[in-house]
Amino acid sequence: MHRIRITPEAEIDQLEQVSELITRCAQKALEMENAPEHSFVDVTIVDNETIRTLNRENRGKDAVTDVLSFPMLEFYNGEWPEDVDMERDPGDNSLFLGDMILNYDRAVEQAKEYGHSVERECGFLTVHSMMHLLGYDHERSEEERQLQRKQEEAVLESLGLRRDTDQFEK
Repeated sequence: MHRIRITPEAEIDQLEQVSELITRCAQKALEMENAPEHSFVDVTIVDNETIRTLNRENRGKDAVTDVLSFPMLEFYNGEWPEDVDMERDPGDNSLFLGDMILNYDRAVEQAKEYGHSVERECGFLTVHSMMHLLGYDHERSEEERQLQRKQEEAVLESLGLRRDTDQFEK
């Protein structure tokens, strides 16, 4: 079983539902990408100001963004390196894939902008970040952008998170 640790550092309505959604989306991405057993991801939920600071400090971009990904392993488009087990924690046998920083404020704003639910937007941002932690990078080329988008949509579709999903508002 994969482990997703979620730490809220921002005020969030429906924290339990948001945490469950993030966990479900991250687990499904790991499953569909055949991640090694006991993979571990650390998710921190933040606000606009926190992510702006992190974006400036880590990427040199003084702007609010929706999600940041900090992969711990280097591999390419979900192709697991043969020596991946050498990266496991000897204490608990976990494989730390990296950190996801999700800006809940921006997810709410973007859901309104794009005309879909906060659930769909949080799900998309989670899956998008997971793809980065799994070695995908839409900024390398148009071909890789299309591949990453295809993988993201496959995960979201398998979870029933279509653009018209509106479960949080019910």
